[in-house]
Amino acid sequence: MKNFISGLFFGIVLGFVAGFAAGIFVFPYLFPPPPVNEAVDSAISSEIVATGSFIHAKPSDPVHYGKGRVSVYPNVLHLETDFEVGPGPKFHVYLVPESDITPATPVEETMFVDLGRLKAFTGSQNYPIPAGVDLARYGSVVIWCEQFGVLVSPATLKFTN
Repeated sequence: MKNFISGLFFGIVLGFVAGFAAGIFVFPYLFPPPPVNEAVDSAISSEIVATGSFIHAKPSDPVHYGKGRVSVYPNVLHLETDFEVGPGPKFHVYLVPESDITPATPVEETMFVDLGRLKAFTGSQNYPIPAGVDLARYGSVVIWCEQFGVLVSPATLKFTN
């Protein structure tokens, strides 16, 4: 009887832990945030500083992918309408000093600028750039999963000047 109760308790705990872990991975797929469609203010749309395109950084990883374009203005980073990433928890938009980001790049150890949590997995989105940020010092925009410390998708910036 003691072994039965121990086994039942162990099974319940293991089931709870496995269910919770599965829920973290499945939740973004079942309940993704709705796509957004934010426009860039026409007053600054002619002042483009840099552009880039998101890539699938690790093709063998079917979960962490990204595609679409990004435009950087003096105080706004704009993900274009063709932007899309695979769903996941706690994705953030970073400006990163390195210009060639790979899955091996220690992004968390760089002097990145966190522009905020990703608003949606698809669609155009705006992220304010804090005052005093020297955009010339940042060579990439990165979508980063803070929960698991994983690179989702990088975009190397090409400056207009």
